Amino acid sequence: MADERTARHREWLLQWWPILAVAVLALGYAALVGVAWMVQANAHEMGARAMREFPGDEVEALMALVQSDRHTLAERNHAVNALGLIGDARALPALEDFYTGEPCRHDTFLCQSELKKAIDKCRGRGRAPTWLPFLPR
Repeated sequence: MADERTARHREWLLQWWPILAVAVLALGYAALVGVAWMVQANAHEMGARAMREFPGDEVEALMALVQSDRHTLAERNHAVNALGLIGDARALPALEDFYTGEPCRHDTFLCQSELKKAIDKCRGRGRAPTWLPFLPR
């Protein structure tokens, strides 16, 4: 009886494993896309908050936030990250002004690795390839 049940389970698995594998891959990709869109939405929300305080569109407001002395380094680092996620080349001069390439000193300066990543993304590097559908660019 147990051998018969095991044989049926093995037969079922042999028949359905390709469909199960595709379903698992599709669910995993959907989760990746969902997280990517949430991260992108958070960057635009940061831009909307910056626009309430500084003039211009979200890129201009985020650049002003990065350059602001009234805000903490953490807030300014979040603005750097948001500019990188938005990926607008207009942000390059503001980001490059703060990038030295030296090791990070988070207690006194903007994070150099975050600045480098944001600069690369604003130059079009480090983005999701176009052949991956549904991911934000």
